[in-house]
Amino acid sequence: MRKETLWEIHVRENPGHSTRYIERFEELRSGGADLHGEARLIDAMAGRTSRILDAGCGPGRVGGELAGRGHDVVGVDLDRELIAAAIRDHPTATWHVRDLAQLDLLGEGLARPFDVVVCAGNVMAFLAPGTAGTVLLRFREHLASSGRAVIGFGSERGYAWDSFFEDATQAGFTVDATFSTWDLRPWTEDSNFLVAVLSPGAR
Repeated sequence: MRKETLWEIHVRENPGHSTRYIERFEELRSGGADLHGEARLIDAMAGRTSRILDAGCGPGRVGGELAGRGHDVVGVDLDRELIAAAIRDHPTATWHVRDLAQLDLLGEGLARPFDVVVCAGNVMAFLAPGTAGTVLLRFREHLASSGRAVIGFGSERGYAWDSFFEDATQAGFTVDATFSTWDLRPWTEDSNFLVAVLSPGAR
């Protein structure tokens, strides 16, 4: 049986939350805010026209920018309202409603292995309790052997650094690098944000 995610619970308990989330980023964009730090990092890491999975894509802020930079982007999110916004605002990418804990785009014939999986926006902290390890395993299964996963989330979101690193190891990942921001400032255990670059071990 599929577990309800913390995001779903929050939306259920706070009607209109998804709409407000979309509007918040539209307002930030209209105000000239820089919303593309994550996309710049991924673009710098990826070869031209790379296949990129935006996992927990929301309304397509990161994946849409990467598609605009010429990459082949597939985005997935469980929130139908957010996916509808992504389809509307970023039609050059492909968007699907999917649960990350049950993700199997390759098995469904909807994608080839990805060069990069990006998971930004504290997505890991909004998963169903106890599923983070499974989600990381799904990410690894969707990567090409030379691919990398880049995952970012904050320290005050209920997912401890030690738990994340243990889950990543159990999923078969090697931690290549850690940063405290998307513009690559050094990470320490006292940092309040983590950006982890992972590579899949031998299958």
